[in-house]
Amino acid sequence: MINIMLADDHPIVRQGLRALLESEHHFRLVGEAGDGLEAVRLATRLKPDVLITDLMMPGLNGLEVTRQVTKSLPQTRVIILSMYTNIAYVLEALRKGASGYVLKDSQAADLVLAVREVAAGRRYLSPPLSERALELYTQRMEAVPDDPYELLTNREREILQLVAEGRTSVEIANQLFISPRTAEGHRANLMRKLGLQNQAEIVRFALNRGILPLDNLNDK
Repeated sequence: MINIMLADDHPIVRQGLRALLESEHHFRLVGEAGDGLEAVRLATRLKPDVLITDLMMPGLNGLEVTRQVTKSLPQTRVIILSMYTNIAYVLEALRKGASGYVLKDSQAADLVLAVREVAAGRRYLSPPLSERALELYTQRMEAVPDDPYELLTNREREILQLVAEGRTSVEIANQLFISPRTAEGHRANLMRKLGLQNQAEIVRFALNRGILPLDNLNDK
């Protein structure tokens, strides 16, 4: 039996995925999360064999969910669900520890195959993505300087996204179970590490990194 957990902020999407997965023999859905922070907490408790997570979610994006889950639960395989075919997103997902990358316009059978493949310890990429394209992109990126984002702690990454979403220090503190002063301290530290000066620069950084979807641009 393959124990599976879902993470997506759209209930109707989770409902469809649940129906698909529960129709498969040897698949068992053990939990669902509606945002990235909840996904990490629930995965830590349930320890699923496979976590299927949306790329863009509030609270914590799918890439960061993948990084935290695969680091603390190396036995859990992660599949990213995404509408983005950009090789940069795919490569970043794999670097963060994802075992699969499935496009949202794929056939249902592709997701089922992806679950079986990653549960067996293999990697799965939706067509038209290919291993060769990833190799070529990786070669081009080898000369890129070190990324300051990699210097951020888990907490700073969480707060970066919440700040970019427009949350206040009090709202962040309540969601993360810390004090507003601690939240402000983390915000100051992450801004220093990334060389950011204000809220507008935080939002721009989050958009450029794919932490926020580009369609948020009109709202900021």
